[in-house]
Amino acid sequence: MADKKQADDARDRNGRDQPSAEEAALSARLRDLGKQLGRHQFDGPSDSEPGQRSTTDASAMARGFRLSTELVAGVLVGAGIGWLIDRWVGTTPLGMIVFLLLGFAAGVLNVMRVAGVVATNTLDPPDKRQ
Repeated sequence: MADKKQADDARDRNGRDQPSAEEAALSARLRDLGKQLGRHQFDGPSDSEPGQRSTTDASAMARGFRLSTELVAGVLVGAGIGWLIDRWVGTTPLGMIVFLLLGFAAGVLNVMRVAGVVATNTLDPPDKRQ
C-alpha cells in the first residue's frame, strides 16, 4: 500500500512539474493575449470614474425633462386658447378641439427643434439664415 502511494506521488510530481506541450502553448497564447489587451485602452467611461457617469446621466435626464415639458406646454397652451375662444365665441367643443390639435403640433415641432431634428427657423429666407 505504501508503494502504491509513493508511485502515485511520483507520478503526480512528474506530471505537475513538467507541463504538457498543449498547456505550454495555451499559456503562451494567454500571455500574448494579455499583452495585446494591455496595448489597447478603452476610451469610454469606466467604473473607476463615477463622477463622469453621473454627470452624463444628469444631463440626459435634464434633456428628457425639457423635451417632455416642451410637449406638455404646447398641448396645455393650445387647450387653454381653445377653451378661451369657446367661452368668448360660444362654440363649445370646436375651438378647444382645433386648438388642442394645433397645440399638440406646436409641441411636437418644439420637441423636434430642441432635439435637433428640424432647423430652428425654417421660415426665414435662405440669405438671412445663420
